[in-house]
Amino acid sequence: MSFELIKKVNDAQKKTNVVDARSGDTVRVHQKIKEGNKERIQIFEGVVLRTDRRNSHTSRITVRKVASGVGVEKSFLIHSPLVEKIEIVRRSKVRRNYLSFLRDRSGKGARLKSVKFDREGLNNVHDEAAEAEELRLKEQVKVDAEARLAEKAAEKAELEAKAAEVEASHAAEA
Repeated sequence: MSFELIKKVNDAQKKTNVVDARSGDTVRVHQKIKEGNKERIQIFEGVVLRTDRRNSHTSRITVRKVASGVGVEKSFLIHSPLVEKIEIVRRSKVRRNYLSFLRDRSGKGARLKSVKFDREGLNNVHDEAAEAEELRLKEQVKVDAEARLAEKAAEKAELEAKAAEVEASHAAEA
């Protein structure tokens, strides 16, 4: 009885449409970042080293990229609300689930053999909630930019009014 209840809660937290990312795929992970009261979407692109617990609500992928000569790895919970979408850029032929050997290699030694795949068909996973959230963030950025422009215009008008007032007072004195 309690296991069924736990399963129901876990399934409610799962996203309905998720891209099938595998080890060896080069992916772009769009992640929501909160900085103060602002939100933005940051893209992390790299090779999937491993996938964990694929059918669970805690399924995770570990992505590695080399930035400025330093290897950077990040783990993403696929069903997390902070992960907007995962886009597969390239698919490679690998014979293992866990590609830890890529950590020790660089340059040509770290290359994986590419495989042809239907990129549009595979990435054509629509999550209405994620798309609505992305649109909301874009609209919020536009509204903030318009507010800043209006604020600058008001400051400029205020400065011009003060300058005209000063000029008028100087003209009255002379």
